Amino acid sequence: MPEFGTIPGNFTSTPLMIDGVVYVSTNYNRVAALDAVTGAVKWIFDPRAYELGMPLLGGGFRHRGVAAWRDGDKLRIFLASRYRLFSLDAQTGQPVESFGQNGRVDTAKDLSWEVDPSHFEVNAPPAIYGDIVILGSAIGDRPIYKRMPPGDIRAYHASTGELAWTWSPIPKPGEFGADSWEGNALEYAGQVEVWPGVTVDRQLGLVFAPTGNPTNLYYGGGRLGDNLFAGSLVALDAVTGERRWHYQIVHHGLWDYSLPAQSILVDITVDGQPIKAVVQLTKQGYVFVFDRATGAPVWPIEEKPVPPSDVPGERTSPTQPAPTLPLHVLPSPGVKLEDAFDLTPELQAAAQTEMRKYRLGPLFTPPSLEGTLVRPTGGGAVSWGGGAFDPETGMIYMKVSDQAGVLGVEKFDPETTRNRLADKNEADWIGYDVVRGSAAFMGGVPLTKPPYAYLIAINLNTGQLAWRVPFGRGSEALRNHSALRGVTLPERLGTPGPPGAIVTKGGLVFIGGGDEALYAFDKSTGREVWDATVPRRTAGIPMTYRAANGRQYVLITTGSGSDQELMAFALPESRE
Repeated sequence: MPEFGTIPGNFTSTPLMIDGVVYVSTNYNRVAALDAVTGAVKWIFDPRAYELGMPLLGGGFRHRGVAAWRDGDKLRIFLASRYRLFSLDAQTGQPVESFGQNGRVDTAKDLSWEVDPSHFEVNAPPAIYGDIVILGSAIGDRPIYKRMPPGDIRAYHASTGELAWTWSPIPKPGEFGADSWEGNALEYAGQVEVWPGVTVDRQLGLVFAPTGNPTNLYYGGGRLGDNLFAGSLVALDAVTGERRWHYQIVHHGLWDYSLPAQSILVDITVDGQPIKAVVQLTKQGYVFVFDRATGAPVWPIEEKPVPPSDVPGERTSPTQPAPTLPLHVLPSPGVKLEDAFDLTPELQAAAQTEMRKYRLGPLFTPPSLEGTLVRPTGGGAVSWGGGAFDPETGMIYMKVSDQAGVLGVEKFDPETTRNRLADKNEADWIGYDVVRGSAAFMGGVPLTKPPYAYLIAINLNTGQLAWRVPFGRGSEALRNHSALRGVTLPERLGTPGPPGAIVTKGGLVFIGGGDEALYAFDKSTGREVWDATVPRRTAGIPMTYRAANGRQYVLITTGSGSDQELMAFALPESRE
């Protein structure tokens, strides 16, 4: 919308299909109701989210879906748009007047302190427990200032919009976890939001909340300590919001390793014992599996030593949690010289020469003044696409990205900082600005060897990797790079990115994964069995349903900006 200075981002929504109607949200937070057979538009609701201007989030405008709730025989669609929560009549698309004020609730008013509403938003679907609507939030990491919006989880009564409960992931002085924030950090710490959304266990009455980063995510000299409950999986009572258990997965985060995906509820059998478990996938590439009632790890978790920081004023945690099973989703996390691009000896030597300019090391090597080569990057080995669990086999499937990046810091200068919201009198607290870079040489060739993405399957009954296959054709620009003329490239260079997969009872894993195609893989072997080229990159997670005409459809969102589309695939109609 030029008049508001806004540009739409990627079309990342996952639609719902209920009673023959598909409900999908757009990156501008509009909601459309479509006929599940024909795609004909029944209604569109526009919350006019663009009137607030561009979000502070990296990636700009994006939205991942809506939630549904039945009020007797009436169906309601809940839309979280920026800082507002809407209840829509599923028949008409009109706001339900009895909910909040004229069909909407201002969720920014229910935070632990007053915030600028334009700095705070919700773009993941809410979760429903009984007649309660529960939502997290998304807060931009790039701006840094004291008392940024807190990542409070809020629950609202679905019929009235009244606040049911709230839980703050940032402890107040004297509360449990406060001693993990040293000095006066709790006076100004913000964020620690649950941006991927929460998961509800209706049987146990638990809400699982994977939390994100604290303010100033790449330099922690002003927030020394482990910083509980940042980077944690927290189980809350769904009725009261009280904490039942938690596990911190990243201590004193510095890598943008926020927990990126909704928790997954699984029923598995380990060593002959049935376990109701919760799985938390992570950007750093670990798969954490807990008993969801108690929080006890299904397999032991070790605190492994990690490299220290050499940045003045920083003090990293000496260890980070690492599950003994399942093993890391990437073949070789971290960066060493042996990981260099190696399709020819000459390219390998040139890549290693460039790599020597940076700090190298294993997973959790911290940002440095000279720049650290990190792998995975803050984009994550696994991101918001999450995983797809098959209850019949106990297998979980996920798209993983295998990219390196440069992560460095430089002394904060109030006159040159790119942090446009920084208080120029807060140099001592902010300390350092982040310096990101491309881990590339020769004008765009990645420093590390391909493939740059995989599709993997893990047996959660055993914790063992079942299969791993390269995913995606990869960058056409890289294939056509002048430095690679005459070099034999693999058919699957790998397409990194966040979108995930679904698994079907029919034995297939469907995924777009950010490539310009929709794929189907054999869920037992990882063999690619079908693909359909699409005119733009896929941007969301597929979904599937059987419509009233008996045909099964697979839907996926594609594209970004003004060039985006919801695409539907189905087997040809029977000719009998």
